[in-house]
Amino acid sequence: MATAMTPLSLTVACMDIRDLPPSKLRSFIIRVPATSANIGPGFDVVGLSLSLHLTLTVTVEEPDAASPARPPKITHSGEGADEVPLDAYKNLTTRVALYVLRCHGIAKFPANLTIHCDNEIPFGRGLGSSGAAVIAGVLLGNELGELNLPVERLLDFALMVERHPDNVTAALVGGFVGSYLRELDQAATEAASVPLSEVLPEYPPDAGEEWGLNPPQPPLGIGHFVRFGWSDSIKALAIIPRFELSTAKARGVLPQEYSRKDLVFNLQRLAVLTTALAQNPPDPELIYEAMKDRVHQPYRKTLIPGLPEVTNNITPSTHPGLLGICLSGAGPTILALATGGFEAIAEDARAIFRTQGIEVDWKVLEIAGGSVVQQNL
Repeated sequence: MATAMTPLSLTVACMDIRDLPPSKLRSFIIRVPATSANIGPGFDVVGLSLSLHLTLTVTVEEPDAASPARPPKITHSGEGADEVPLDAYKNLTTRVALYVLRCHGIAKFPANLTIHCDNEIPFGRGLGSSGAAVIAGVLLGNELGELNLPVERLLDFALMVERHPDNVTAALVGGFVGSYLRELDQAATEAASVPLSEVLPEYPPDAGEEWGLNPPQPPLGIGHFVRFGWSDSIKALAIIPRFELSTAKARGVLPQEYSRKDLVFNLQRLAVLTTALAQNPPDPELIYEAMKDRVHQPYRKTLIPGLPEVTNNITPSTHPGLLGICLSGAGPTILALATGGFEAIAEDARAIFRTQGIEVDWKVLEIAGGSVVQQNL
């Protein structure tokens, strides 16, 4: 069976499934990358897509006498296989898809929908697992409804669910990305700020197909983004402690106010970092200092034993090839950007974490492209 790869940022050059004669079976694949947010000083501003993926294999079979209509069927393999709800009205990805469909007047999933999720992204580790699930859901709704939404509108739907743009933007468009939420007029601000419980309601056990219709529509242009340059020589080393840390808990330790000194510290470094990571060859001294942070990492060290020792003691002077090191997203994963020396960096970080009674895994990752939809024609 031939396939056609369709990057979201490109015009589709192949025959679309909708151009084919009617057939009994429709099939497509959605592939969404992991992400790391913040990248040192870029708290809630920058994100980086990484080469771990959430992959959905989707089929829709037209009902007939041999295959009567049935509700959606979900299976899951890989990370989180024992945790993910397999009910389409409880699973995050399919709930997001249903939200997108209902915002376009499509009340329910198509009959005989089958979804297999294969996930490489660890849960609760600061690698964007929830953001990937949200983007997968937005793309699933777009494909099932044959909506042909542009990238900017897909992002609007994602931001109604995931209110911080850094992870979902990087997962959608790929690469090293900066993003922000626009200042909207009063009506649009209120529309974009409705409680998540209204966007993705909890479906009661007796909910019928008419329950939860007419969800809040996202306003246009909630978020904007820009891609930064990236040196091809730089890879990302993810050092992943074997415990989960919820984003809510990690945000809960952050202060409500910051000093001007600390904000200027971060702004100075972020301004340098977004250019320095595109230079060839990359400058370790420049990048290491530019990846320091005073907005979130100092407050999260109590949640991640060993964090200060890893970020302070593993440096370009002690570990050739290292460029910079930081907390990935809300943690507990540590992200090291480097051009080489990956094993030495990872094993020395492992030794530090072991002094705290924590075991880690590590992976060398490429900077990934954005989400891809592949039609099986």
